[in-house]
Amino acid sequence: MNLWLKSEQKLLHLIPVEKNMTDLLREDKGAVCTLTLNRPDQFNALSASLLSELNLALSDLAQSEHIQVIRLRANGRAFCAGHDLREMRTHSKPDDHRRLFSQCSTVMQQIVNAPQVVIAEVHSIATAAGCQLAASCDLVVAGRSARFAVSGINLGLFCSTPAVALSRRIGRGKAMKMLMSGEFVPAETAERWGLVDTLAEDDELDTATQALVAQVAAKPLAATRTGKTLFQAQLDADLATAYQLAGEAMACNMTDADAIEGIDAFLQKRDPEFKPKAS
Repeated sequence: MNLWLKSEQKLLHLIPVEKNMTDLLREDKGAVCTLTLNRPDQFNALSASLLSELNLALSDLAQSEHIQVIRLRANGRAFCAGHDLREMRTHSKPDDHRRLFSQCSTVMQQIVNAPQVVIAEVHSIATAAGCQLAASCDLVVAGRSARFAVSGINLGLFCSTPAVALSRRIGRGKAMKMLMSGEFVPAETAERWGLVDTLAEDDELDTATQALVAQVAAKPLAATRTGKTLFQAQLDADLATAYQLAGEAMACNMTDADAIEGIDAFLQKRDPEFKPKAS
């Protein structure tokens, strides 16, 4: 890992992953970690327990030296229906709600700041905080029948926290339209708006996601980590600062062994032999 990446990355402190997680399933295979939301009977609503398990898993993954891609998917009939409203209605104090939204905001920022490329695999619906979850990921693959919405407005509750991720993903006007109308946006429209990056037939969603995951995981690790960190850092910077950050990232990246090998291979018209990745 190059010096720029070490100095710029916002990694979280290590928190051990619970061994008996039930609301979230985790499988590590080579350079890929698959996290599966596992509350199918509740349409994978983001309960406090599920958010806690996501926090633990993402905190652990932030320390990983070899996991390159996180695949985020869900069991059951939906990707994620947002917050668990039934659970939320058991609380009446504002501080209880503040804790939950703070917990959720932490998880969303963990996804954005993760050293890995996070790819969401969306089927059926992604609503409210579920739409926020997808929008927070680096890349989104969706089935053609998938739909997205921030529909809290229909219940008298403006989706304020989902607005943060959504507006940064698709822009002010389109985000405001979704937030104020509460209407569902079909996957094809979501693709045009930039909320979905890869659109797949429903029966090919798994295959399409695996293909994208494999494509990213095949790239040199330092390059993808440097790239994601730089991309996030320059987004909110002014133009001059963005170029300064980018130049420093490239200067350090150029000294990485895989980058040197890749350039030499290109100049010598041969296939590169990148260093093996730890398993």
